[in-house]
Amino acid sequence: MVVGYLLDRVVGDPRRAHPVAGIGQAASRLEKVLYRDSRSAGTVFAVTCVGSAAIIGLGLRRLSPSDATAAAVTTAVTWAALGGTSLTGIGEAVASALDDGDIAAARRWIPSLCGRDPESLDEAGIARAALESIAENTSDATVAPLFWAGVAGVPGVLAYRTANTLDAMVGYRNDRYRHFGWAAARLDDLANVVPARLTGLLVIALGGEPSRARRAWRRDAGAHPSPNAGVVEATFAGALGVTLGGRTVYPHGVEDRPRLGDGPAPNADDLRAAVVLSRRVQAVTALGAAVTSALLSRRSAR
Repeated sequence: MVVGYLLDRVVGDPRRAHPVAGIGQAASRLEKVLYRDSRSAGTVFAVTCVGSAAIIGLGLRRLSPSDATAAAVTTAVTWAALGGTSLTGIGEAVASALDDGDIAAARRWIPSLCGRDPESLDEAGIARAALESIAENTSDATVAPLFWAGVAGVPGVLAYRTANTLDAMVGYRNDRYRHFGWAAARLDDLANVVPARLTGLLVIALGGEPSRARRAWRRDAGAHPSPNAGVVEATFAGALGVTLGGRTVYPHGVEDRPRLGDGPAPNADDLRAAVVLSRRVQAVTALGAAVTSALLSRRSAR
């Protein structure tokens, strides 16, 4: 797991045949077969996809003939599941574009971070959208995969990444997915309950303003429409001394998000501070996941 994390840190995402893209393509084909405007059809779709991923993970583990092969499989799967370096790299690119006054370039990066309408965003809106996405995806794209790798190995990583991919594909409250995507969205929420709170605790410990981050979590997180994103966005806002939330424009409509934290709206400097904090959280999580996995393996052996 540590080697997989280091590969992501040094190399970034696989540039060709990314496994997460393959998961999305397979799920898209299955969606065409199973789609009905109902929660039951969506539940069958989500359970089939996530269950298949877990079974593939179990197969990879059992087919590994040696410790070296098993380690190589774990390294490759962990590397493919992580997205921390791409996340922070895009955050830095947005900050640089804002510093240069190139709003058009900053807007072009936004679709790589989140599903908001970039043309609706001014300079302050771009900085807020990028910072909120860095906060949420520090949990979703790094802490959660490492957490599930630590407690459940390769099957856990593949199952989690599939659940998270399904949520990004169908977990929307629009006319097509309001019912069909319900199960995928709830499954992703469930899979992120512990990782999001772990992320919040690490942000409090590593962010430099623990009392302010704790206060933002207690006071503001519950008002967010997501039970998990609210935790990480609120703690990031508190740790960085900024205010997040407000009018948020998506292709499917406009949402008024609750205010998180105290302070001014974020700017490019705050965005860079969020990148630094995200990297700290990622590194500590990788170490913690490796220690957890080692302890569980020893207990299992006994």
